Amino acid sequence: MEFSIYNTLTKNKETFKPLNPGEIKLYLCGPTVYGLLHIGNFRGPIFFNFARNWMEHLGYKVNFVYNYTDVDDKIINLANQEGVESTVISERFIEKFKEDFKRLGLRPHDHNPKVTEYIPQIISYVETLIKNNKAYEIDGEVFYSIDSFSTYGELSGKVLEDLNAGQRVEVDQRKKNPHDFVLWKPSKEGEPSWDSPWGAGRPGWHIECSAMIRAILGDSIDIHGGGIDLIFPHHENEIAQGEGCTGCKYCNYWMHNNFINMQGEKMSKSLGNIIPARVFMDEYHPEVLKFLILSTHYRSILNVSDEKIDQTFASLLRVYRALKVANEVSSFETTDAAIANKKFAELLNTLDKNIKKSVCDDFATGELIASIYEAVRAFNGLNLEKKAKDINSAPTAKLFTSWLSKYGQMMALFNEEPTVFLKAINDLMIKRRNIDAKLVEEIIAKRAKAREDKDWAAADKYRDELSAMGIDFSDTASGVEWSVKIDNA
Repeated sequence: MEFSIYNTLTKNKETFKPLNPGEIKLYLCGPTVYGLLHIGNFRGPIFFNFARNWMEHLGYKVNFVYNYTDVDDKIINLANQEGVESTVISERFIEKFKEDFKRLGLRPHDHNPKVTEYIPQIISYVETLIKNNKAYEIDGEVFYSIDSFSTYGELSGKVLEDLNAGQRVEVDQRKKNPHDFVLWKPSKEGEPSWDSPWGAGRPGWHIECSAMIRAILGDSIDIHGGGIDLIFPHHENEIAQGEGCTGCKYCNYWMHNNFINMQGEKMSKSLGNIIPARVFMDEYHPEVLKFLILSTHYRSILNVSDEKIDQTFASLLRVYRALKVANEVSSFETTDAAIANKKFAELLNTLDKNIKKSVCDDFATGELIASIYEAVRAFNGLNLEKKAKDINSAPTAKLFTSWLSKYGQMMALFNEEPTVFLKAINDLMIKRRNIDAKLVEEIIAKRAKAREDKDWAAADKYRDELSAMGIDFSDTASGVEWSVKIDNA
């Protein structure tokens, strides 16, 4: 099955053609592990988890690599502040990342290389660049010569003359070109170092991805992903390194996800609006973060606001309430002759076709979620919970859960047990709205007593009190079920 990708390199949407039939080599730039990852850092892992799953759904075998940068100035500085080895810091935050990743229910990658595990390959890579006259060494420091790479700037559209015109910082006079970048640098006292032909040192930032890609995936890859902030200089430099080393095209398709803004403003430390992913998940729910990210096209800015979060709560509740009903209806008695509702089955088939068309057009996840809404609306319209005697109700409910599970597995969404999820969201909303749950229970008990006494005026009064508190409730065979009211849910 064909699908298209917007390629940052060509600035066009292109039909994907793999290097090897039926196989995809995918690399996504991973975190520098010196702190907790914020919600913006997780946009890539969440989106590319879905992208990998979709490509496998189409029949491809995907080899997915996501790295850890475990040697960096920020890691070293924090280690020195704490008086520990830098590996203590990097391993601490790798473990914390793994905890957040697992909590999101994302599938593991095929490879999670660490920079420090690939130092020999990095050194060999730099040696080849020097041999190919793409790099040069001065005083134990190795620089890449961008003048040796004629297409430098093609990915980002940067014009070096314009960059030079805006130069305000003091330029290292040893460089042949002010924009030559570091491949290997001498380590200072108190920094981790490795022996190399140029003396004890450590790798520059850009070289690590190129070396790990070649070691794990080969000279050329199909897809390279990352945030748009990495286009220049990181990915631009990767191309120069990769093609300067091997002479082969480094990557055929470049995919970049956009930023996440908070309340309409870009996340930044100065504004104090950076939210660690685990803090967000504690305050809302892992499903909320995943739904927010996948409901917006990966190349668009995602603005996270209170209103958007409430809309997400409402959307998730609609889906999970339908799943709850479907699970209950699935236990209805049926027979071997029972079949799913024909019209509903036809709708799901139509939605399958719409989803495939949309997602195969540069991963339009928003349209996928819109189709899920349509399926939920249609399922709710069948009112199966009131048709226990209809032998076709159970197979219809099972068809719905199976259909939703297919896409839910790809998105890492809708896989929670519905009653558990609905209670968790209600507990979160009680906390967010500062609602006294004990008082709600007391009013519900008073209403029940009034109804028992046939004091309808008092029962209506308690009903109105609950409504004014923002409480939805319904009378069921097992008692009153109540939840915090969320608009449009």
